[in-house]
Amino acid sequence: MRRLVGFVLAGAVLVPGLAGAQVQPHRAEYALRLGMAASAPRIGTAVHDLSLDCGGWHLKRDIKTEIALTASWKMSLASKLDGQEPKSGNAFRYSTVQVQNGSEREFRGRVQRQGGELKAEIVQPGGPPNQFVLPPPTLMPVAAIDHLIERLQAKAANFPALMFDAEVMGDAFLIEVTEQERSQLRATRPADRPVAAPPGKSWPVFMTFTRGRQQDTRPLFSVGALVFDNGVLDRLTVETGLVTVTADLQTLEMRPAPSCPRS
Repeated sequence: MRRLVGFVLAGAVLVPGLAGAQVQPHRAEYALRLGMAASAPRIGTAVHDLSLDCGGWHLKRDIKTEIALTASWKMSLASKLDGQEPKSGNAFRYSTVQVQNGSEREFRGRVQRQGGELKAEIVQPGGPPNQFVLPPPTLMPVAAIDHLIERLQAKAANFPALMFDAEVMGDAFLIEVTEQERSQLRATRPADRPVAAPPGKSWPVFMTFTRGRQQDTRPLFSVGALVFDNGVLDRLTVETGLVTVTADLQTLEMRPAPSCPRS
């Protein structure tokens, strides 16, 4: 259950910094609920804060949940991510703090493309650094949604992508993306405040997440979402096999991109 927070966040945001990026800086807040029913209980909030300066992308995510699976069994989960990614998309540095029922753990990591290799170093509590090589096509957390948007704009009905994940595994996910019919998208909640949709095009998608460095065939979890062409996501449904968590956009603030001198 510790991974539930990461499942929600990995589904809530993929994200990129390549030349000609589609993603725009923004801050989005989501309401989290347990289940898909219109009356599903609210279990927390998630905040996705993506900013951009002349040095690159800054990604912050903050999620807080309290889940009661039975009358006597409750779990409090929280996760904070603070990451930096250059515009080139060739590196990612981050720290993640996760708290489960008052027990806190902190992870730090860095991923760097060096020559033809993509090297990762993850530092976990009470152990030596874990060093390994990721598959070369692996995209950083701020280069995966650009890839997603570009493929959807090119009318690709289904396609794979490798993405480094800093919250669930500290490793690569293989994501299989399939565009859906809009009629298959989960309906909005009657109780939600209406949020003005971002301008531009959007696509309903279904994504499965498996381990990227192993030849696993069974997905760890799946995500349905509405993806906008500026990188905003809404109406997420995360299926973990144990529980279903939904995330609906509550507030959205779009931010201007900085005016930077050409190098």
